[in-house]
Amino acid sequence: MFRVIKALNHNGVMAVDMDNNKEYILLGKGVGFGRKVNERMEVPADAKVYLLQQETDRGSSREIVSSIEPEFLEIANAIIIEAEKQFDKIDTGILFPLADHIAFAVKRIRSHSQISNPLTQDIKALFPDEYRVAASGKKIFMEMQGIDISDDEVGYIALHIHSAIEDEKVSQAMQTAAVVRECITMIESEIGREIDIESLSYNRLMSHIKYMTARALKGESIKLDMNEYIRERFPKSFALAETVCKKLGRELKKEFKPVEVGYLAMHIERVFSDESE
Repeated sequence: MFRVIKALNHNGVMAVDMDNNKEYILLGKGVGFGRKVNERMEVPADAKVYLLQQETDRGSSREIVSSIEPEFLEIANAIIIEAEKQFDKIDTGILFPLADHIAFAVKRIRSHSQISNPLTQDIKALFPDEYRVAASGKKIFMEMQGIDISDDEVGYIALHIHSAIEDEKVSQAMQTAAVVRECITMIESEIGREIDIESLSYNRLMSHIKYMTARALKGESIKLDMNEYIRERFPKSFALAETVCKKLGRELKKEFKPVEVGYLAMHIERVFSDESE
């Protein structure tokens, strides 16, 4: 049983759980319609319940709720529902930072001062499932706010979704994408041209770097060492892979195990081969 603290709008309520005395946000169609302060209520079957007592990088969740329009909570809620269809587990605590981001994004769009995202294509390749879910937000934004969000904005939302499924801060995911972009630029410099972002070798390379980075962040490692074979077979790619791993390690402040070099070199060699054809 919940006690209403405040009706946010027709579809949202701030309420306290009378069993544990914790505050929550309840979101769902009509959940807030006609609700009065101190009214007792059960949670409707189709409503979503979010714990309010948590801190975010932009302040407490309660402060965020007080500072934005409730419609932005609804948009974030709709995106989370889409994410739950795709992923087995998701931290629904992203509701508040995501809603906060959406509020600022809408403000920028309406004032014609959108922020570009130079890493959109890299985010799309690194986090394809998250990007697909975020792209569903285009329809949600159009239906609820009457605005068309850009692919760059979809990229930023994808980072929030990624943070919710990997227990990783948005800033960390953004840093990973930025470092990967630097590494791709290094490889492109060696090739002498830009890599085709639609190519299979590019997407395999990006996927490998993503999981390689995840292993480093978790302190995990691949067991089979192919370094000696790869170094002899593809010395140019191996040397470049060593440089890339060192740069990634410095930027992320994590050690990349030596065994990772050979596997990365194989993917770099595939890019070399594709680009030379």
